[in-house]
Amino acid sequence: MTTHYMDEAERLCDRVAIVDHGKVIAEGSPRELIVDLGGEHVIEFAVNGSGSAIDPNLLAGLPAVRSVRTEGDHYCLSVVEPHLALPALLNRLQEQKRELVNLTTRHASLEDVFVSLTGRHLREGETSAA
Repeated sequence: MTTHYMDEAERLCDRVAIVDHGKVIAEGSPRELIVDLGGEHVIEFAVNGSGSAIDPNLLAGLPAVRSVRTEGDHYCLSVVEPHLALPALLNRLQEQKRELVNLTTRHASLEDVFVSLTGRHLREGETSAA
């Protein structure tokens, strides 16, 4: 099966290969690839627009945070224990005098794996697939 829909591949496939520009860049079960991401949970948030961007290194050092990704004005943290990462994140934002505009937590997905490996989201019409 070839698809651009990572959620479809995650649900239907026992094994997947992530292809980017014609090369296999990762292979395994959806669960293995998600675990290899370094965190089984994702915290996504945005802060008020005043001031400059938050230094990702300030976020990477928080407890239970395995990786930090920025997407425009949003931040995505891959975490292993959200109950440890969330209070630390809120404290760090308070120290930086930044106000949350949006905050979401969820389980990591195959889409997160793809974005982490390629640095971009799939768009219709691209030739990369899982």
